Amino acid sequence: MYINKKPFVCKTCDQAFSVKGSLQVHERVHTGEKPFVCETCGKAFRKQCHLKIHERIHSGEKPFVCETCGKAFSDKGYLRRHTKIHTGVKPYVCETCGKAFSAKCHLQGHERVHTGEKPFVCETCGKAFSVKGNLQIHERVHTGERPFVCEICGKACSGKGDLNRHERVHTGEKPFVCETCGKAFLEKFNLKIHERRHTGEKPFVNETCGEAFSVKGDLEIHERIHTGVKPYVCETCGKAFSAKCHLQGHERVHTGEKPFVCETCGKAFPVKGSLHVHERVHTGEKPFVCEICGKAFSNQNALTRHERMHTGEKPFICETCGKAFSFSCSLSRHERIHTNEKPFVCETCGKAFSNTGNLHVHERLHTGEKPFVWT
Repeated sequence: MYINKKPFVCKTCDQAFSVKGSLQVHERVHTGEKPFVCETCGKAFRKQCHLKIHERIHSGEKPFVCETCGKAFSDKGYLRRHTKIHTGVKPYVCETCGKAFSAKCHLQGHERVHTGEKPFVCETCGKAFSVKGNLQIHERVHTGERPFVCEICGKACSGKGDLNRHERVHTGEKPFVCETCGKAFLEKFNLKIHERRHTGEKPFVNETCGEAFSVKGDLEIHERIHTGVKPYVCETCGKAFSAKCHLQGHERVHTGEKPFVCETCGKAFPVKGSLHVHERVHTGEKPFVCEICGKAFSNQNALTRHERMHTGEKPFICETCGKAFSFSCSLSRHERIHTNEKPFVCETCGKAFSNTGNLHVHERLHTGEKPFVWT
């Protein structure tokens, strides 16, 4: 005689259960009922076991300890996933790209990179996420909840990952190391960006001009060249910039601040990137090489400008007359013809000029300098 081992069937989705209590818990997925409420913060859960795990965030209790490294966890499932770090076992493999994972949930989250699926939606603002954990962290933007607190300085973070990254500021730990050059980083994300210097990978491509970038943020800044958007405005002089870091560097023109100092010669710079480029004067490093003629440069901008000699590209266009230029500085000088702006002023007589070259020529009238001698 056949006995149905799962006699309790959900009327909504037909999923079957062997125990009536499991069916009752499952039905809350459809009804949205969350009867188990945290007395500390008011967050509600469908299952009592989920509430117990959550309450450990407030109590700090971590009863599940890794026998290999001693790291403790609030949930047994987290410990099981963690132990695979030591064994190196990654049984869950992506069928699309072959990447392997130690936990099934990590594979499922990764697969959504390929499908573009974002099933977890914030009820407050509608923003969608591919991973449930990212939604939970995002929701704290609205609630203001920051349950993860640094024991050293008391700073509170909305996510455990944020706290881990912050703690490295105090410990100086840089666990992510480049296998090519040995440079270490606080965050895995920064290591990935750095590795593209060695591989030459530039996955972020501008649809308008085809220029490619290794960092998504650099692409977003570049796109403003085409759109003309300059959202960052200097409060002192009103000059606008397409990137926040450019505004911060510009503001130091007014303050005179130069916080980035070369350890070799002591020269100081208002922008960190300028220091990095300068340091290559001492090392002789020229990592940016023209693929057409082989000429090498110490910085990416110099290479980009050089490449326009080969391509004839002139991406900087005057909005007044339509004249195009290969370099942004050339466009800026040209625009002063239309605006009659003369920002370069002689300190001796007060005469103003539209570019520094003309100012330097004029200043020789006062100094009597004659650098060009006929022979």
